[in-house]
Amino acid sequence: MNDNFYQAFAKLLADTYTLYLKTQNYHWHVRGPYFKTLHLMFEEQYTQLAMGVDTLAERIITLGHTAPASFSEFSALRSIKEGDPKKTAEQMLAELCDDHELILKDLYKVLKIAQEHSDEGSIALLGERIAEHEKTHWMLRASKAY
Repeated sequence: MNDNFYQAFAKLLADTYTLYLKTQNYHWHVRGPYFKTLHLMFEEQYTQLAMGVDTLAERIITLGHTAPASFSEFSALRSIKEGDPKKTAEQMLAELCDDHELILKDLYKVLKIAQEHSDEGSIALLGERIAEHEKTHWMLRASKAY
C-alpha cells in the first residue's frame, strides 16, 4: 500500500469513526414527533458504522500499516464535523445525509486507487461499504421529506 492509498484509507476510517460517534450522539439526543422512528433508525445506522470501522481498520492492518486508533489521530484526519446534540431532528437528518454523501465520495476515491493497484481485497470491501452508505444515504434523504 503506497502512502497515497494509506492516507486515503486512514481518512476514510477517521471519517467513518466520526460519523459513527455522531450518529450515536443523535440517537441519544433526537427529539420530536418522530423520536421513536429516528431513534431506532440511528441505532441501526451506528451499529452498521461500528462494523465498518472495524472492517476498515483491519484492512489497513492487513495491508501492513498501523490503523489510526486515537481521538487525536481521527481529529487530524477527519473532514466530518462532530454532532451537536442541540440540533433539531430535521437538522440531524440533513447533516447525517450530507456526511454519508461525503463518505461516498471518499469511498469512490479510495476504490479508484485500489483498482489502479489491482487490490481485489480492498475493492470488495469498498464495494460493500459503498452499498451500505448508499442505502443509508437514501434512507436519510427519504426521512428528510416529512
